[in-house]
Amino acid sequence: MRLEVDIRSKSYTSANGKRQDVISGIAFTLERGELGVVVGPSGCGKSTMMRILAGLDNDYEGRVSQPEGARLAMVFQEPRLLPWRSVEENVRLAAPEVADDRLAAIFGVLELDAHRSHFPGELSLGLARRVALARAFAVEPDFLILDEPLASLDDALAARLRDEIATLVASRPMITLLVTHSMDDAARLGDRIFLLSSRPARLLRAMPISVPRGERSEETVAAIRADLARRDFSVS
Repeated sequence: MRLEVDIRSKSYTSANGKRQDVISGIAFTLERGELGVVVGPSGCGKSTMMRILAGLDNDYEGRVSQPEGARLAMVFQEPRLLPWRSVEENVRLAAPEVADDRLAAIFGVLELDAHRSHFPGELSLGLARRVALARAFAVEPDFLILDEPLASLDDALAARLRDEIATLVASRPMITLLVTHSMDDAARLGDRIFLLSSRPARLLRAMPISVPRGERSEETVAAIRADLARRDFSVS
């Protein structure tokens, strides 16, 4: 199973009629079992690229190929939960056939057992993000897209949620693509890191990480971060 991406260009027409180029060349592949991380400056076009990969935007030049019948799940930066449904109901609506033991395992990893009957309005942002992740993993996807799932969380909570994501990703062989502006998240989670330029985004470098995710020491993570920090994202 493989994801093949070749987005040659993507543009919008602004209100004043001018063309706004968003993407000017992003091409890469990801294999089943790999976690790819897309890193780039704010506003460069990362979320636009993810919408294209999710099939939510077909107005672009290029091609995105994924295995026929692949099951897709996406976690947006905003949790997008139904406010009139409980935590468990939000998850089961997306995955009505999920087995009780599988759901219990997901809730256990994400520390949601005590919140099954709570409603979204009773949850913190961190808990709401966990529910969105539970919903995505309950679908048992073949292709998982994570759009800034750790944004706006304090460092301690982001670290816990990052570890939980790593645990869940390891539990199922799938293609995973994470968008982030955090070098630390990229260094700790990625099997391959894709560095994008400022807008219009183009791929500057595809960077494989040879050390398995679970075996990276703090020194290894620091070295990966330093390598990423040396890149000039302003190149366009």
